[in-house]
Formats: sequence, structure tokens, C-alpha cells
Amino acid sequence: MPTIAWFYGIAIRMYFKDHPPPHFEATYGEHEANIAIATGEVIDGRLPRTAARLVKQWTLAHQSELHSNWERARANIPLERIAGLDAD
Repeated sequence: MPTIAWFYGIAIRMYFKDHPPPHFEATYGEHEANIAIATGEVIDGRLPRTAARLVKQWTLAHQSELHSNWERARANIPLERIAGLDAD
């Protein structure tokens, strides 16, 4: 599962050929959650409140890139990195 972004200790990963709805996995320490690309909301798992807020903010700012990576992953094409919130 490729890591497509990393910011503030949060790893964003996406599985190849994963099941709908379009989503990705966010990991922060021992916490993991599946995040809906459309809304930035946790659909499964749990993140601490601050991490969940940061992931949602990042998701909403990068929806088109996430959707593009989702389509690439479904087609088994290498994914592209996406800048994190802490990128200059």
C-alpha cells in the first residue's frame, strides 16, 4: 500500500484495486481510519480529534488529486505523491 502523503506524523495511504466508496487510509501513531474522499469524514476506524481535523482539511484541499489517485489505484497504475499540509 503506497504512502501518497505524509504530514504532521500522519501517513496517507491508498490500496490498489480497493472497494468503493473512494477512500484512503490515514494512520497516526497506533490509530488508523478509512477516510471518504468526497467528505473527508472517517468512515471506519478512529483518529484523534486533531488528526481527524487535519486530515479532513487536507482531503478537502486535495480532492481532485485524491480522485485521480483513486482511479489510478483501481487501474493498478502507480500513484502520485500529494503535498502535505506542512509543505512549503
